[in-house]
Amino acid sequence: MVDNQKRIARWYFGGVASSIGISVVGMTRKIIKEDGVLTLYNGISASLLRQYTYTLTRFGIYAFGQQVMDTSSMSRKVALSSVAGFIGGLVGAPGDMLNVRMQNDVKLPADKRRNYKHAIDGLVRVCREEGPRHLFNGAGVAALRGMLMTVGQIAFYEQTKDVLIENFGFKKNMNTFIFASVVSAVTATMITQPFDVVKTRRMSARPGEYSGLGDIFIKTAKEGPMAFFKGSIPAFTRLGPHTVILFLTLEFLRTHFGYMPAEK
Repeated sequence: MVDNQKRIARWYFGGVASSIGISVVGMTRKIIKEDGVLTLYNGISASLLRQYTYTLTRFGIYAFGQQVMDTSSMSRKVALSSVAGFIGGLVGAPGDMLNVRMQNDVKLPADKRRNYKHAIDGLVRVCREEGPRHLFNGAGVAALRGMLMTVGQIAFYEQTKDVLIENFGFKKNMNTFIFASVVSAVTATMITQPFDVVKTRRMSARPGEYSGLGDIFIKTAKEGPMAFFKGSIPAFTRLGPHTVILFLTLEFLRTHFGYMPAEK
């Protein structure tokens, strides 16, 4: 087991771990009562598309970067995770937009719902009805949000884990992984929530509703500073368990299916 802890995660483990970590939280009872059990599966295909584009990209880039640069310091972890998250946000923008639209459909009046059948249907309809460029509505914000999320999740998880093990004598076990993942989830929620609010409004907007990102920021700011933090508790309720499951799964995959580093 000690030797197994030296194994290195493969580049695609992040995407696999994140897709396993998808869970249904929040308005479950209300959704079941008003729209039926099958509504819980709205957005699942889009969520999977997002995980296998956005999350796979950012974790893959970070895993590759760890092999070619020194990530022992927090500043280097932040730098690498920032690049990985920004690129991942751009790559995953279409899946992210569809995920937002499909999950928000249930909150809209029946006559205003888009009723995408699944993620592929959503991609086709957006291209046909709005134009391909609309697949990247809010891509800039999604990239910035991806950068901050990856810093909050990966950099803070790795740094917290390293500090606990190297400075406080923690073992590489589940308790350490859970503690580090909770710290990363809290951090990620705090620094990404303002971008989540803007991103969701941009991706959910009908054509012409906003003139641009600046317009969204201005209109949101008029509601008060705390408008940027609406939904923080539900966001952590969703992100916290997902982050814990993600990193526990990632550590399991790394320990049992990772590869040993080449001998120097």
